Amino acid sequence: MAAVLACAPDAVLSHESAAALWGVRSERNTRIHVSVPAGTGHRRPGIVAHRRKRLGPRDVVRERNIPVTGPIQTLIDLATFLPEGPLEAAINEADKLDRVSPPRLRQALDDRKGQPGVGALRAILDRSTYVLTHSELERRFVPIAARAGLPRPQTQRHLGRSRVDFYWPDIELVIETDSLRYHRTAEQQLKDHVRDQKHAAAGRTSLRFTHWQVRFDPRHVEDTLRAVACRLSSALRAA
Repeated sequence: MAAVLACAPDAVLSHESAAALWGVRSERNTRIHVSVPAGTGHRRPGIVAHRRKRLGPRDVVRERNIPVTGPIQTLIDLATFLPEGPLEAAINEADKLDRVSPPRLRQALDDRKGQPGVGALRAILDRSTYVLTHSELERRFVPIAARAGLPRPQTQRHLGRSRVDFYWPDIELVIETDSLRYHRTAEQQLKDHVRDQKHAAAGRTSLRFTHWQVRFDPRHVEDTLRAVACRLSSALRAA
């Protein structure tokens, strides 16, 4: 608060200092980061002043009575300088602390197109929330499975009370494809775990890939399928 008051009437805590206040990232140095209106010329030892044209009402809140950039704007500011790994960790921490969920953050970025940092955040979030339609998913996944040496799977097959995305009955292999958009809540994750446990109890092997992996990392999907299918086939031959 002292740093904010020392800079300007409209100054707000921001960047790494705001992230530390929100609890989404540990502060790495002793200098305080504050955003001030463009044209503000005050300099204070120990304070990093970020001059910006404007922060709107949606971008500034009070936390512990300190004017600070909101969680969304704070993550956008972090994205202007953090590498992908630490930035993704900050997003995950914000989600865990209920500061902002990835779907809500992703939606908020659509209203901030062109702002520095938005592109880096979108790249991370798109990897997590990417969703394929059933037909497109099948069109992309089946050739991956074929390259891994598997025959064409059964799709949208009911096993008990559950419908699975892909199923190979000969080796009892089930593949589910998830997106964070539909599988991030505790309730949905519990349902996913229960389904996987029921598959295991029935003697089936269940694997989960994200839609993003199917679309953008097919080599990993192929290598994993090949290794698992080889292991299951060898177990069947030895039985």
